[in-house]
Amino acid sequence: MSKYILDTLQAKILDRTAIVGVVGLGYVGLPFAVEKAKVGFQVIGIEQNPIRVDRVNKAENYIADVSDRELQELVSTGKLQATTSLENLADVDVIVICVPTPLTKNLAPNITYIENVTHEIAKHLRQGQLISLESTTYPGTTDEVMKLILESVSDLSQGSDFFLAHSPERVDPGNQRYTTKNTSKVVGASDPNSLEIAKLFYEQTIDHVVTVSSAKAAELVKVFENTFRAVNIALVNELALLCDRMDLNVWEVLDAANTKPFGIMPFYPGPGVGGHCIPIDPHYLEWKAKEFNFETHFIALAGEINRRMPEFVREKAWRVLNEVGVAPSRSQILVMGVAYKKNLADWRESPSIDVIEKLLEDRANIRYHDPFVPEIKIHDQIFQSIELTDEAIAVADLVLIATDHSDIDYVNLVKQAKAVLDTRGITRNLDCDRTKVTLL
Repeated sequence: MSKYILDTLQAKILDRTAIVGVVGLGYVGLPFAVEKAKVGFQVIGIEQNPIRVDRVNKAENYIADVSDRELQELVSTGKLQATTSLENLADVDVIVICVPTPLTKNLAPNITYIENVTHEIAKHLRQGQLISLESTTYPGTTDEVMKLILESVSDLSQGSDFFLAHSPERVDPGNQRYTTKNTSKVVGASDPNSLEIAKLFYEQTIDHVVTVSSAKAAELVKVFENTFRAVNIALVNELALLCDRMDLNVWEVLDAANTKPFGIMPFYPGPGVGGHCIPIDPHYLEWKAKEFNFETHFIALAGEINRRMPEFVREKAWRVLNEVGVAPSRSQILVMGVAYKKNLADWRESPSIDVIEKLLEDRANIRYHDPFVPEIKIHDQIFQSIELTDEAIAVADLVLIATDHSDIDYVNLVKQAKAVLDTRGITRNLDCDRTKVTLL
């Protein structure tokens, strides 16, 4: 019977008659849903935010990595639709979960979204369905949490009645070179049937699928990838702190070091780390390691250093203001960029926000400009992005470059500014008045 169930789902996937449900239509879910619909699958996006659901059904794009034209075509032809309801899960052949996995205040994993969605799936679970978790999480979530819920509620068995896999997302928002389609996909499952069907499903839209021996291994792949970045960013951030003490230019040191053609990889300092991955995912591994009485020293230290950077930016801002003879409490500061990464509208976990909060504690008058983020809210106070005019630049006692968006005339920015604190190194190679610029 299990072979018949497997063969039936395989046939549906190969002839694209399988209905695909994508739970969570954010930076991961919506691009994935579009890719699946583009090759002929009927895709249902399931999203708890009714505003997003309404926008998808009106073909109003809100994710930069998704083509407006493709979204409009897929919605108009009925290949892609969205709903807030989970009631039609029984009609779906493949369910892909792309929900958030935040941290608690104590830096412990919060997998409530995964658990809630899994319980809903379990209520409607039927034979012949594939469930794939793409949300980043600690090793063991798929097998130790999801499988237990699915089997106990449905009375069905993984590998024979239904199939369960983990395939961690590898989305790099704003990356024009590596997209959902051409970024290698890792897939793992704890039984051979689940691994086989999951691999087949992802191969329909992704150029290269890499299989690993278990869901737990796939989960560890993802948290290691982001831990690798967090640790190396922390290393160059710590170098920036040391270079500040030594009165050396950290950017000069890094640029020279990166000319070596082997044995080094470029990483750069900044005001901190942001987004939905780097500040969060390493702590999932740190938390899980404690179960094995193992201390992940590098992860803990990296988090400590990266979290220290907004305070360092604040201190450096004080120094620059002191040089121009303005007290922080009477200063006018123009912050350039509040998104966590250049050329994006995403300001989740953005270090720019941490920097602004600290400067507000000093009673500085803060304004910001970000062409991608028109409005932010900090402690119940609404800030709106101002127009970047020469007058707006000139009136500021300090211009603080927190996010290095591309469509900014930084030469003119320096020309008009009284003083610039550049935390991203964007001005370091420009032909501008260096006496006005302080690099991180």
